[in-house]
Amino acid sequence: MIPYIIRRIIHLIPTFIGATLLAFLISQLVPGDFFKQLELQPNVRPETISRMRDRYGIDEPWPVQYVKWMGNLLRGDLGDSFASNQPVTQILATPIKNSMYLVVFSLILLWLFAVPMGVFSAVRQYSIADQIVSAISYFGLAIPNFFFAQIIILGIFMFRSFTREYFDYNQLILPIAQMTSSNHSEMSAIGQAWDIFKHMLAPSFVVATSGIAGFTRVLRSQMIEYLSSDFIRTARAKGLGRSTVTYKHALRPAIIPFVAGIGGLLPSLIGGAGLVEIVFAWPGITPTYLKALRQQDIYVVLGLLIVSTILLMIGNIISDILLAVVDPRIRYS
Repeated sequence: MIPYIIRRIIHLIPTFIGATLLAFLISQLVPGDFFKQLELQPNVRPETISRMRDRYGIDEPWPVQYVKWMGNLLRGDLGDSFASNQPVTQILATPIKNSMYLVVFSLILLWLFAVPMGVFSAVRQYSIADQIVSAISYFGLAIPNFFFAQIIILGIFMFRSFTREYFDYNQLILPIAQMTSSNHSEMSAIGQAWDIFKHMLAPSFVVATSGIAGFTRVLRSQMIEYLSSDFIRTARAKGLGRSTVTYKHALRPAIIPFVAGIGGLLPSLIGGAGLVEIVFAWPGITPTYLKALRQQDIYVVLGLLIVSTILLMIGNIISDILLAVVDPRIRYS
């Protein structure tokens, strides 16, 4: 296993160089730059713009810029932001952390709901319960997350309006905007954690909806296939209980495709929740990313792409290792 991991890491080096080169080339093909926008502002002196261009080396040929950028990247320096004149790592640290809170919790919800629903639907194939689970899954696959987020917000507002005369504390339940309350800094450590958790509930559920729906449908089909296999019939003939056959012998091979997909989960941790973050005003990576694109703050955009690439490569290695643990047929020499 160790030699295999070392070989994979060596093979990923040219992949990483190719990915960074492609990302840098695409950034150079974008018409204009951050300093072109500054030239349109009358309160910015041309001497200031020229000095900033020299500092960041914007006027140099792109191969020279790429070599310098890669040299800084190998030292752990993602560069500085044009707009705020701050290190990119400092700008991305807080939004990435906020998005990780949201996405990690949504992944937990995905596995907590999808696995039981998929197994439940498979062992009760074509029953009323199976049809209900299928209908919920199709709804989750069909509705866009950003639209479902607005429905959730409307539902929370309606719940508050209908229960206002019965409960005085309902304003504290299911917050629908921001990541923290206005008095967050005055709370204890446990109170702050609970405050963030309450704000995470609605957006995390929305983010997990499509994943739960897709996971449930695929796991159902996988479980149905394995439950009709010869080795399952053999296990039943030996007198094994229904739960043992279902969860130990059928679920383990059925879940292998999802273990293989773990490689794509790590990039999603910083990819944020897309438009859901904007709808719920969650201070994650998506608003930061869109702001950087709007300002043509290239180093911030490249920093996010580089971190995503690194996490994707690490995730693929972890996925291969977990596959060997889950599937006894896989062995790495």
